[in-house]
Amino acid sequence: MRTLRWAALALGAWVGSLTALPAEREDILIADFEGRDYGAWKATGEAFGPGPARGTLPNQMPVSGYEGKGLVNSYYRGDDTTGTLTSPPFTIERKYINFLIGGGKYPGKACINLLVEGKIARTATGPNDRPGGTERLEWHSWDVADLQGKSAVVEIVDQQKGGWGHINIDHIVMSDRKKSLEPARRDIVVENRYLHFPVNHNASMRTVRLLADGGLVREFEIELAEGNVDLWAFTDVSAFRGRRLAIETQLPAGSRALEAVCQSDAIKDADNLYREKHRPQFHFTPMRGWTNDPNGLVYYQGEYHLFFQHNPFGTKWGNMTWGHAVSPDLVHWTELGDAIHPDRLGTIFSGSAVVDRHNTAGFQTGDEKPIVCIFTSAGGTSAWSKDQPFTQSLAYSNDRGRSWTVYSGNPVLKHIVGSNRDPKVIWHEPTRRWIMALYLDKNDFGLFASPNLKEWTQLQTITMPDCAECPDFFPMPVDGDAKNVRWVFTAANGRYFVGDFDGKKFVPHSGPHEANWGGWYYAVQTYSDIPESDGRRIQIAWMNGGSYPGMPFNQQMNFPCEMTLRSLPEGLRICRNPVREIESLRVKTHSWGETVLKQGENPVASVKAELLDIEAEIEPGQAAELGFEIRGQRMVYSAKDRTLSFLGKSAPLAPIDGRLRLRILVDRTSVEVFANDGRVPMSFCWLPEPEDRRLGLFATGGAVKVVSLRVHELKSAWQH
Repeated sequence: MRTLRWAALALGAWVGSLTALPAEREDILIADFEGRDYGAWKATGEAFGPGPARGTLPNQMPVSGYEGKGLVNSYYRGDDTTGTLTSPPFTIERKYINFLIGGGKYPGKACINLLVEGKIARTATGPNDRPGGTERLEWHSWDVADLQGKSAVVEIVDQQKGGWGHINIDHIVMSDRKKSLEPARRDIVVENRYLHFPVNHNASMRTVRLLADGGLVREFEIELAEGNVDLWAFTDVSAFRGRRLAIETQLPAGSRALEAVCQSDAIKDADNLYREKHRPQFHFTPMRGWTNDPNGLVYYQGEYHLFFQHNPFGTKWGNMTWGHAVSPDLVHWTELGDAIHPDRLGTIFSGSAVVDRHNTAGFQTGDEKPIVCIFTSAGGTSAWSKDQPFTQSLAYSNDRGRSWTVYSGNPVLKHIVGSNRDPKVIWHEPTRRWIMALYLDKNDFGLFASPNLKEWTQLQTITMPDCAECPDFFPMPVDGDAKNVRWVFTAANGRYFVGDFDGKKFVPHSGPHEANWGGWYYAVQTYSDIPESDGRRIQIAWMNGGSYPGMPFNQQMNFPCEMTLRSLPEGLRICRNPVREIESLRVKTHSWGETVLKQGENPVASVKAELLDIEAEIEPGQAAELGFEIRGQRMVYSAKDRTLSFLGKSAPLAPIDGRLRLRILVDRTSVEVFANDGRVPMSFCWLPEPEDRRLGLFATGGAVKVVSLRVHELKSAWQH
């Protein structure tokens, strides 16, 4: 009984001690921005508008993560407005100041500051300083325990113009509890090929790091889903099979996002791949994620290799990695998985690939000739590569591109100027050395030479007005005459010089010439190592700017084209036409012989196919206009203006011997036009109504003679 009485007294004393502890102090709201105006806060400039924004502003990416209905959003009238927003003075009375923040990452220019005695005591920025990113606000905390009792003001600053030149702030609160992100980690043993990450397009961007044996092996940014999953991103981790892999990031307290990460030997949710509503059916797209520039176009042992700028972890630009696909015919593609991953030197920007047939780099280990990729290590585009410059690097394969080794001696060409990037390398047989074309800065490009792909000497600088990025450099026979060769130098937009090259200096004789009169045509590249028995110059471009709502991928390539250099009345010009291999997709052909088309008639009305290859030869005669109506959109030739117009773009087009020749490829999300045997190419991305498969041929103001017309219905290139 005595023991129980002592325990009761002890319990009473313990409970008494609890009641004696100070109660947790309530939060103190500084501002929630729910009013129509800023109240006692003082605004300067235009950036913050007349009052708190009600979410997303015009032309802004969707804003999320704020509380209530209002927030500070300095995107008012776009990213070029500036200003400040300053609170009235208040006394710091808690250990932390918590707030929601998003927008640009520009210290001192797009930021929130805590001013004490007129000086900046604390500061913070949003997470974004390059294309892509997210407008989602996240909690941030300032530890102000040492400033309690002092008078302070909050200053929100937007003095930054251009991309991400704005700041988003909401719900500023003093508290004794911290609300910022906390380190999160999960350890797994790799047992399967793929590691799957859940993605939600409205989630906050997280930096995820994968570590093997304590060393960093992958780093990427991802909209890691906390709940609903929009797509499953995957990365191949088979190289770490049997080893322990740590997944590290920062997450809000209590988050379970890492628990959803899983392994398998198959692509997750793959049943509907290539059947999606807006999936192109004969233009290349990756299974998942964002793509842009075609890279490393090379032919070896019966396979066309297509590398491409790839974000495996989302449908926005970022995490630049070299994706990889192969095809036996430029039509049917098999994605092999990502070949080259970001590392300490940077994310992997654009470049080229060659077959090192003479083993000049010394990489060959077996019977196969090494394929060598030359790419830009984009330093400073990731946390891992912070403070690194843009340099040029190598990776190689001795097994026909199935596995890749990053050269331990990278970079092979150090930083020269600006964001120098996008090396295109070719073998120059007369001098038996490699030649590199490299974008330098502004409108300048450089030519370099190397005996072994590892040591480079600059030969010259080439300036191309109104051109930048992604150079290409190659010889072309004039009118198919192998004894009459000119050299062509192209920039990302396809514009090109025609000239001569003696192995030391390129001398342009004409240009730069226009290469495409539509939009949606960028980062052009041609194949290296095409066999002499074939001899074609084959080009692929990124159809930049297309829209693919709700899809697990974003962006597409154009259909591969054969380029020829022809003598035309205006001089030597490149003509571009679809490669002949597209004929393998034809399943039904509708043909019309010579006929007169009168106003109001439509001989192709019965054709209702989704995928088309149209070939037409027409004499305009006395008609004012003629053209095709394709799925509700009119492609119009004006006889008076001698122009072909479609989707807001126009191109000069004169009849040849009184006739127009049109070749038109129609896919789910694109239309490509090749007029007058490829003299006038036009590229377009679009989103027609899926159910609208109308096709029309029309003439107005007079009759036209249809000399010949063939409409080929195509099947999908994907294996359904």
